Amino acid sequence: MREVVTAEEGEVFDIELEESLLEANRRLAEQNRALLDQHGIRAIDVMGSVGSGKTSLISCLVERLKDQYRIAYIAGDLTTTIDADLIARHGIPVVQVNTGKECHLDANLVAKALKRLDLASTDLIFIENVGNLICPAEFPLGSHDRLVVVSITEGPYVVMKHPYIFMEAQVAVINKVDLAEVMGVDVGKLEADIRAVNPSLRTVRTCCRTGEGVEDVIEALGL
Repeated sequence: MREVVTAEEGEVFDIELEESLLEANRRLAEQNRALLDQHGIRAIDVMGSVGSGKTSLISCLVERLKDQYRIAYIAGDLTTTIDADLIARHGIPVVQVNTGKECHLDANLVAKALKRLDLASTDLIFIENVGNLICPAEFPLGSHDRLVVVSITEGPYVVMKHPYIFMEAQVAVINKVDLAEVMGVDVGKLEADIRAVNPSLRTVRTCCRTGEGVEDVIEALGL
């Protein structure tokens, strides 16, 4: 026998979920979007858990697109510059944002990062959010698209356990599909779970280690 306890509206005492904070973030996100639009820049917020392959996917995308677009990259992480250093090897402008204890980027931090970039010389910005499938969903950054990366190694229930982030995205990437058999994960079931949460979401299978599916991600993003 099992019982499930759920929080009623108004019972979650988490400062990150206060309506005033969320509203302030939304206003700042709108300002970020206006600034990006003013400079003709497309921004993509890449979300996903630690180890899902966000950085690897962005690296693949940058490698394929850097001759077509003037690309910049904003890296969100708690303390390190590991991901920023990896992407910087492609020779594009990189800004590191360290959030300390915060489990997500917010519009204010992105606004500060945008001030460090030469927006007049930029066409496309990839924003890599902090590795988390929960908090980033609540905090839009002003990007034009939100992409969620999940990995086969996160198991068969990753979508069912974290539905809200898929509601806020336009593209979902199922990465490390080469490990599906050994992990006992049905990729088709993951895709069905995503469709159940958000029927309009574009879903792509990838293996960033081999480059499989990366061109499909580019197509899904309309790049």
